[in-house]
Amino acid sequence: MPRNITARTGHTAAINCRVENLGDKSVSWIRKRDLHILTAGILTYTSDERFKVVRTADSKDWTLHVKYAQPRDSGIYECQVNTEPKISMAFRLNVIVTPPDAKAIIAGPADLYVKVGSSVTLTCLVKQPGTTAQDIGPIYWYRGPYILTPFVAHPNDAVIDLQRISMESTLAEKLQSRLRIANAQLLDTGNYTCMPTTAEAASVVVNVINDESPAAMQKSGASGCSIRSSGSCQVLLLLLAMVVSSVVRWLIAGSTSSSSDSDSTSNLSTLHINYSHLHSEISEEQRALRSACFAS
Repeated sequence: MPRNITARTGHTAAINCRVENLGDKSVSWIRKRDLHILTAGILTYTSDERFKVVRTADSKDWTLHVKYAQPRDSGIYECQVNTEPKISMAFRLNVIVTPPDAKAIIAGPADLYVKVGSSVTLTCLVKQPGTTAQDIGPIYWYRGPYILTPFVAHPNDAVIDLQRISMESTLAEKLQSRLRIANAQLLDTGNYTCMPTTAEAASVVVNVINDESPAAMQKSGASGCSIRSSGSCQVLLLLLAMVVSSVVRWLIAGSTSSSSDSDSTSNLSTLHINYSHLHSEISEEQRALRSACFAS
């Protein structure tokens, strides 16, 4: 019985074949309707440039990519290993048309800041009006261009530690998927994408840092930390500094222009005392504002 793979029209369909203990054998992808050999090993044997194969460094996962998938691409695709006798696995690709408002949403901010060692949970909700559960298909998670789950398809397996990364999906009123990263490390920094097979994808940038970043952080339950509205705080601090500088320049200019030479030294001394007092008060305000902005 072929395994079902669902893809959206105009998007990339990914069909993964996992092979253990490949040794010196090779993996080929065959399109069953015309018995066309699409790929053999890492080589492509079709003039259709939409087809290519991506393998992992350990040669366990061989993923056939079909770019800009069309309904005519639907059908059976077979992964074959040239053992004797041959072993193979069949997949049924279904390329469907979905409503234009079908989309994924990742809860929380578009930029997420977390400390090294914390846990991160990304929750993706898929909104697909009028779509039945049978048409939804699986959700794939990517970091950059590389698939994280349910399989890995990237050239350097050491970059992504799957022992710390897990995913679960549930189907109720909406399709929901959670990607969890345990003990977050600096190498986990990147752009994470929730890509449903039948809806528009959604992305979030995860920034893993050693200490608190200039962008203020706040705790978010078991999900680690998330960025707060630090941009507004930074603007307020900058404006405050500009106002203080302008006031001081205005006071000095007014004092020197309106005073006689004999009073100049006395006025400037008084101004210096007043400025020192003003600077002390402003510094207190800046510290209070900074604490309010960057409190975690």
